[in-house]
Amino acid sequence: TIAAVILGIIIGVALRSLKCSTDDRIDGCRITKEDIIHIDFPGQIFVNILKMLILPLIVSSIISSLAQLDAQSAGKMGVRAIIYYLATTLIAAIVGIILVLTIRPGLRVGTVQIKPDSKAAEGRTVDTVLDLFRNLFPDNIMEAAFRSFATDLKVNRTLIAGPNGTSYNKTIYKATVVKRDNINVLGLLLFCIVFGILISRLKQKAIILKHFFEAMLEVVMQLVRIAMLYSPIGIFFLIVAKILDMDDLRDFLGSLGLYMATVLVGLFIHGFIILPLILFIITRINSFKYIRGMSQALVTAFGTASSSATLPVTFRCVEEKNHIDPRISRFVLPVGATVNMDGTALYEAVAAIYIAQLRGIPLDAVKIIVTSLTATLASIGAASIPQAGLVTMVIVLNALGLPAEDVRIIYAVDWLLDRFRTAINVFGDSIGCAVVQHLSRKELNAPVNQETTTAVTNINDPDTVRRMLLSANTEYDTGTPNGTVIYPPNNLLSTTHDNPAFTNSSEINNDDQANNIYKTNF
Repeated sequence: TIAAVILGIIIGVALRSLKCSTDDRIDGCRITKEDIIHIDFPGQIFVNILKMLILPLIVSSIISSLAQLDAQSAGKMGVRAIIYYLATTLIAAIVGIILVLTIRPGLRVGTVQIKPDSKAAEGRTVDTVLDLFRNLFPDNIMEAAFRSFATDLKVNRTLIAGPNGTSYNKTIYKATVVKRDNINVLGLLLFCIVFGILISRLKQKAIILKHFFEAMLEVVMQLVRIAMLYSPIGIFFLIVAKILDMDDLRDFLGSLGLYMATVLVGLFIHGFIILPLILFIITRINSFKYIRGMSQALVTAFGTASSSATLPVTFRCVEEKNHIDPRISRFVLPVGATVNMDGTALYEAVAAIYIAQLRGIPLDAVKIIVTSLTATLASIGAASIPQAGLVTMVIVLNALGLPAEDVRIIYAVDWLLDRFRTAINVFGDSIGCAVVQHLSRKELNAPVNQETTTAVTNINDPDTVRRMLLSANTEYDTGTPNGTVIYPPNNLLSTTHDNPAFTNSSEINNDDQANNIYKTNF
């Protein structure tokens, strides 16, 4: 997959000399806009496959993981995950602010020309916050699978009547709540979290539901493994098509080059210095091995520019290569893909101050603090889809008193920075899994559910003991009081000796082992 990215960049740059400036093949050019669409086709197929798996993956992973934990343990893990998300996102925003104030990219370049055909993001802070809460509580959970709430601002009037028969121009927008074709991830997350916790509380009454979602998750993960066979091809064509679709490289790197460098340096510092340092200090895990285990997910994030689309690959990397407990990853990753946006927070902080520098607006300490906090909160509200940070960027600009139209200044380079910050977002989610797992060892090592633990006391009949010890998927835990037999539910907890949930356990395979345990402990 890494080779596909490198090869895609090389071939994309090489083919730019054959790109046509118009839709016709004139002056010896060979590649038109239509050809670029055709080149992008295999990559779009790959992205569609990943997006197809998002919904079943989120639903099955969260419900199955929380169904294995009691409500108290799930609550503690959730609090730890949220604290980690907020802390790292705020740190990322602060790193971006320090860099942009030190490098001052907006004071070292001339005026940036705003293209009239660029897309400006329109929006208001209050509308974004209200949309966030509307999506948390969808009115139809089935509809939430393909639609979400959004505030649509429409021009109501531009000519305002003034005193004495005068008039003046002022654009007034009318806010209308609409539903757009997009997965309501926040609503699904909240529903699945509550649903999974209630399955855990109902215990045996909901055991069929629990097994259903566990089986569903296994099937989805098998589909992910199949999809990954196609990833090098898909990512290669995505990169080639995007490079061919770029505007003039000299203009691209000229006016906004220093701004891009500031963002990229910040992302590098946060992703490869701060996050690995947090990982090592808290867990003592080798950061280099962990990064290597996440390489496929990071490359996929770069190619797709979507945390949600990368989610299936992220699951596979953290569980199979970095050996994170599935009960942690299946809960932390879907939530993190929605609310943990370290790279986005850093980018928004840098971009807002960069635009202020271009306009010659001085920033005092209060405005800088407001920028860091606003960038943190705005990144949480950013959907995990390509270039969503450009929309929430309006919130940060409003906090600094800058017009929303200024987003167009950085629009030309956002597509590239979006890919780098998405990779950092995904990496931050994976680090969160390791941190939460380390801090939740006590909850993970506890018996999963009360109904899965059977106390055997004062039994003198060896045949009865042997029958219980030889039951399917049973283990005797020598660390518990005499006569306690633990039944791991549905093979989810492995019967191997290195399973962290049964560090003191012995696997029971035959009558001789059962007799030895009985003689020793009963």
